Amino acid sequence: MSENDNWKDKLTDEQYKVCRCGGTEDPFSGKYDKHYEPGTYHCVACGAELFQSDSKYDSGSGWPSFFQPASVDALRKLPDHSEGRQRTEIRCAKCDSHLGHVFTDGPKPTGLRYCINSVALDFKGK
Repeated sequence: MSENDNWKDKLTDEQYKVCRCGGTEDPFSGKYDKHYEPGTYHCVACGAELFQSDSKYDSGSGWPSFFQPASVDALRKLPDHSEGRQRTEIRCAKCDSHLGHVFTDGPKPTGLRYCINSVALDFKGK
């Protein structure tokens, strides 16, 4: 069985499309867009801790947004020149799953907006 088959067995079709193929869920469709319960957001594919709820905010973009990751080594950043734009893709540092993108229009203290697909996240409440 290939690694690709292992991911297909572990993830739903939508999770696979986003996490392993770089897809994006529709804006305002994800279960964590308007979710503000205290806890921790993890990678749906491998369980790695990605974001704390106290860094989540409503950006109005239609995707869960955070101003900082749970740790400096939780995420990997890659240049993304798709769709005729220059963006920075965000991936899980542990399993290399696509999570979303980071932008420089976020709130203080970082000024960053980590725009993440809900389907790439799993939440564990406090």
